[in-house]
Amino acid sequence: MTLHQRLRNLDVARLRGMKRGIEKEGLRVAPDGTLARTPHPVALGSALTHPHITTDFSESQLELVTGVHDRVEDCLSELTAVHRVVLQSLGDESMWAASMPGLLPSDAEIPIGYYGTSNVGQAKRVYRLGLSHRYGSRMQTISGIHYNWSFPGTDSADYFALIRNFRRHSFLLLCLFGASPAVTSAFAAGQPHGLDTLSDDTLYLPYATSLRMGRLGYQSDAQSALCVSYNDLEGYANSLQEALTVPYPPYEAIGIRDGQGGYRQLATSLLQIENEFYSTIRPKRVIRSGERPLHALRERGVEYVEVRCMDLNPFLDVGIDAHTARVLDVFLLHALLSDSPPDSPEEVRTLQANHLLAASRGREPGLMLMRDGVPVSLQDWGLALLDEGVAVAEALDQAQGGDAYQRAWAQARRDFLAPEQLPSARVLDAIRAQHAGRFDAFGLACSQQVKQTLLSQPLSDAEQATWRAQAQASLADQAQIEAADTLDFETFRKAYVDPAGLTVA
Repeated sequence: MTLHQRLRNLDVARLRGMKRGIEKEGLRVAPDGTLARTPHPVALGSALTHPHITTDFSESQLELVTGVHDRVEDCLSELTAVHRVVLQSLGDESMWAASMPGLLPSDAEIPIGYYGTSNVGQAKRVYRLGLSHRYGSRMQTISGIHYNWSFPGTDSADYFALIRNFRRHSFLLLCLFGASPAVTSAFAAGQPHGLDTLSDDTLYLPYATSLRMGRLGYQSDAQSALCVSYNDLEGYANSLQEALTVPYPPYEAIGIRDGQGGYRQLATSLLQIENEFYSTIRPKRVIRSGERPLHALRERGVEYVEVRCMDLNPFLDVGIDAHTARVLDVFLLHALLSDSPPDSPEEVRTLQANHLLAASRGREPGLMLMRDGVPVSLQDWGLALLDEGVAVAEALDQAQGGDAYQRAWAQARRDFLAPEQLPSARVLDAIRAQHAGRFDAFGLACSQQVKQTLLSQPLSDAEQATWRAQAQASLADQAQIEAADTLDFETFRKAYVDPAGLTVA
């Protein structure tokens, strides 16, 4: 069945029932652009239990989470409201607007997230300690947008088909929305980075789209040996099962505990927990209290996908806008409805190479990728995908009214054909023209502009009261969790990482 036939067979209610939610990470920074060393603001509630405001790796790395929304505008409206709440509570600090960090202290001085004294809170912190020992803290301060997307009536097999196509075609998203072509020299210090010098303290690649998604970003040499198949849920789960349960010698050498009785990591396997697996897209399911994500997937199937390759756009107030969200919607629905042959270990390796090329050289004229063993130009492949997506955008507009999806998709095509207009090119132009080649100065200027813009539109008294009540409720929830613990942490840890928790009886 062709893409057009599948579109014609779709029920309008399904097209209207598409849902999305956003998670947005961002570092808290001091007025001079250096990483903030202050604790998570009490006014923002508990990072453990607040439904919309938490932290990622670092105590200084905020993560803002929306609910699930039928409409793009509602999702972005909520994300904007959360931003305003946060910025009102930061005093003279700002939220860093770029994906790659600015001025960082040494790894040892980057504060790791703290979630209280409960077992679950300690586990979150120990997991992050493990990340610092395994990969270094600098890499963990990289921030991005996660776009959570679901389509009604989609089963696990169809979601895995979507994931396979997404991985084949995600080079297009890196080109269209990558916004991290430069980084501070200090961030790359001591690493074989292969970057060019833009100024004394800034490195870049002239045609890069997303250093965040390249070799300097969320990559792991240890995980590169993992050849995870996305052909079905069983194969995917079995691939991760081994990585989560078999001891990995270099991490065994780190050990679970240090000589003073403190913890260094949750486990010695290649992955401590499922979230450690680096991927541009993940199959996901809402989990129950204490449940492992892999168990949830095996028992109840895939509920949505989490897109993880999106950079923060430093020119946008909340890092993403309605245009970007609509292009993602069309891209994901196209991936779901298009033919999706099974992957193979050879294709998985080829896609990884394509991905790295698009991240480091995506705007380079004439750049070639590999498809089915044959070289193909990135531009020709991308244009073919953009042309195929027109029918998807039309179907969404017919179901939802208006022409917003068609306009967004047409704009994406124009942008793709004018690489100098893409976010990554605009970032480099601004760094050169306005900030003497300094990425840190560019990032700080964008961050301060975002703060000024969002705080000029304050929340109403009623809205602020609602957010204050939510923060206080989250603190009470954390206290309740801490009071209810009966196990010592080591017993809790062993039970949590027990392989039995990954399987379904």
